[in-house]
Amino acid sequence: MIDGKDINRVADHLAQYITDHKRSLIENILHQRTRHLTLVLEDIFQSQNASAVFRTAECFGIQDVHLIENQNSYGINPRVLKGANKWLNIVHHNKPMADNTPLCFEHLRANGYKILATSPSAQLSIREVNVTDKIAIVMGNELHGLSDYAQSQADLKVKIPMEGFTESLNLSVSAAICIYELMTRLKASPVEWGLSQQEQDILRLTWYRKTVKRSELIEKQFLESIK
Repeated sequence: MIDGKDINRVADHLAQYITDHKRSLIENILHQRTRHLTLVLEDIFQSQNASAVFRTAECFGIQDVHLIENQNSYGINPRVLKGANKWLNIVHHNKPMADNTPLCFEHLRANGYKILATSPSAQLSIREVNVTDKIAIVMGNELHGLSDYAQSQADLKVKIPMEGFTESLNLSVSAAICIYELMTRLKASPVEWGLSQQEQDILRLTWYRKTVKRSELIEKQFLESIK
């Protein structure tokens, strides 16, 4: 663990091993990242669906995604992810012999999130959600949807308005619609949805470490040289 001052010094040192184009790309993406909105998947049993959702979340600038693993554990599907997991924070809620949904909800509320459960029977449309509060969108598995606990303990239930006979969408499609709708409205609002300077500094270093080959050795040698 290094302190705030050394975070920037190490990042500056690693920066010399990264092309100007890559550094510029990282800076641009850092300024589009948010923790104001997060996504939660409860007990997904098809890895390609969860991986597709994570890829979508990363593409739209969401930094943290949460995975509740009660009956099913998540196995990364690299073909679908296309490397998105490299740039995301995937938070696993998977304590053995426990119902991890309450633990996840407790974690989210401790971090200031209002919890929204997706449900076709909800009265509130995703288009009507107030984006002022930090939002955690919770989606259930492909067969049974959300658990009774998730539905009853969420702060609100929301739905994607549909005009067809079919009542449900594919999980990754539903996630994409919700994320796009909320991110579009969030960016058009006066809400300060971006990462703090400290969060940006930490994430920049994290991404630099993942970009530079043998970054662990380079960083170790640098820190020893400035002692």
